[in-house]
Amino acid sequence: MSNAIEIEAKALIGKKEYEKLVASFAGAVSYEQTNYYIDNDESLLKKEGISLRIRRKAGNLQMTLKTPLSQGLLEKNEDLSEKEFHEFENGTFPENDLKRFLTMLDIDPSSLKIITSLTTRRIDIKYHEGLLSIDENHYSGLTDYEVELEYNNERDAERLLVELLEEKGIKYTLSKKTKVSRALAAVGR
Repeated sequence: MSNAIEIEAKALIGKKEYEKLVASFAGAVSYEQTNYYIDNDESLLKKEGISLRIRRKAGNLQMTLKTPLSQGLLEKNEDLSEKEFHEFENGTFPENDLKRFLTMLDIDPSSLKIITSLTTRRIDIKYHEGLLSIDENHYSGLTDYEVELEYNNERDAERLLVELLEEKGIKYTLSKKTKVSRALAAVGR
């Protein structure tokens, strides 16, 4: 299992602004990933400010649990096999450190299931010692566009992101709304 602290700034942009931003980083390679968002019937994780997902990317599967910190999120990751993924789809939570951690939080892993999914076409670019991600997201028949900057502190991440977008003449809305919250809202959760 790996642990990390995720600190990022995000902005929602329109399709034209997305295309303009992608064009300004010509030559950057895109890839696709699908996130399967997990909760129980009572939306317990959402109520606790916790997110749990399984990400499929480049043929690999990884389960990620994010819990809030005073600045950013504590992110715990666990690789999954195809067999574990299919067993989870059929109601069996994988035997791993995330299961033990959820149990410590008084969350019953057996009550958790996939609620919805979101597929992202992403471009990643190293930017000012951080990571800039330009995303086209598809979920529940919707499409949105987002740019994120992961950095070592929230204030500078936000400042650098605003500077970049203003420099490129791109209209934006800074956003605290995560992909998981948008995907779950689209299915009434």
